[in-house]
Amino acid sequence: MARAERRSAGELESEVLAALWATDRPLTPAEIQAGIGGLAYNTVHTILKRLYDKGLVLRDADGRRGAYRPSKNAAELTAEAMRRALDRGPDPIAALQQFVTGLSHEEERALRELLAQGGSDPG
Repeated sequence: MARAERRSAGELESEVLAALWATDRPLTPAEIQAGIGGLAYNTVHTILKRLYDKGLVLRDADGRRGAYRPSKNAAELTAEAMRRALDRGPDPIAALQQFVTGLSHEEERALRELLAQGGSDPG
């Protein structure tokens, strides 16, 4: 009998967040479990509690059941992770240089357009 592949807590959290980002409404743990597949209800509930404790999901009261929604969209969460990574390193400019050299032509073009648009933005 084949064993199910074990996924790390980070991978499971990412899967749960992806399920929440894929819809415009809050989801219950049972709905998330059905969408992901292969996870026990208690595992989904534990992951949601961790995400809630980290401030990554919000819990909406829905009668006796709780439904969850993401506190941030995928782009916001990714941007925050990138900012934290830059802040941790000793040379954020060198890190940015390395990052930019790895961009595809399409990503580079999009970055140039964003910089041109936001160049006068003080924020």
